[in-house]
Amino acid sequence: MTTGEQPGRTPPPDLDDTTVEALGRLSEALETTERARGHLYSFHQLTGHADLQLDRAVELLRAAGHADLADTVADELIGRDVLPGQWTFQVVEEYDDGYYRSFTELEARIRDRLAGGRRHLYEALMRARRQS
Repeated sequence: MTTGEQPGRTPPPDLDDTTVEALGRLSEALETTERARGHLYSFHQLTGHADLQLDRAVELLRAAGHADLADTVADELIGRDVLPGQWTFQVVEEYDDGYYRSFTELEARIRDRLAGGRRHLYEALMRARRQS
């Protein structure tokens, strides 16, 4: 690896260290939100998969002579809303269209205003310091 300035990674000359750190923390918070979003998608996919697995459980309960229990699973679990009136895809969509979109747009607006849109300035400075 080489050290030195990286195109697009040098803070504007009038940007103070505290602002660079604040932008770094904002970026870190966004990265954490990205991870949370990934977990939400995992929740969505795993819940959907579990719902499909119930089909086989119901089939096996019926085959084993437990039609009443098969009916209970079919009636109380298969296709059930995970939150009142919502399946997981709706939860994901609301998160994406609400909190996530607001977060990403605000982070970009602040970064544009303070740093001319430059990303990861804090990390770029840390890299330069650690490599020098």
